[in-house]
Amino acid sequence: MKPVEMLLVEDNPGDARLAIEALKDAKVHNNLSWVQDGVEAMAFLRREGEYSDAPRPDVILLDLNLPKKDGREVLADVKGDEDLRRIPVVILTVSSAEEDIVKTYNLHANCYIRKPIDLDQFIKVVKAIKDFWLSIVILPTH
Repeated sequence: MKPVEMLLVEDNPGDARLAIEALKDAKVHNNLSWVQDGVEAMAFLRREGEYSDAPRPDVILLDLNLPKKDGREVLADVKGDEDLRRIPVVILTVSSAEEDIVKTYNLHANCYIRKPIDLDQFIKVVKAIKDFWLSIVILPTH
């Protein structure tokens, strides 16, 4: 089975490390790419500049509160792009604000998950993402 290509869009290095560790502990067979802001995320997805050889992600894990271009803007760009819109976008954020939840679903997020703060809970979330998005769901082949 080929590894799942995942793009993590997360500005907090601590949260990124937590996600990377959780993916390892959950034994997700993946290639994880990590970018730290929304501008970088769109360059990666559109294979621009230093990302000209970037792999196309099978799943995007997107934080909402990002510098330069926030996650809502990234989500709107992804879902508005004919070539990118079929990539599942999992919102993974600390916000539990109803306004954020409604807005991201209105922008066609595939799911919204509140980011846990400890490793054990984060591992459970990542295992759930793996079990659902990477084992049960049939994803398009681009």
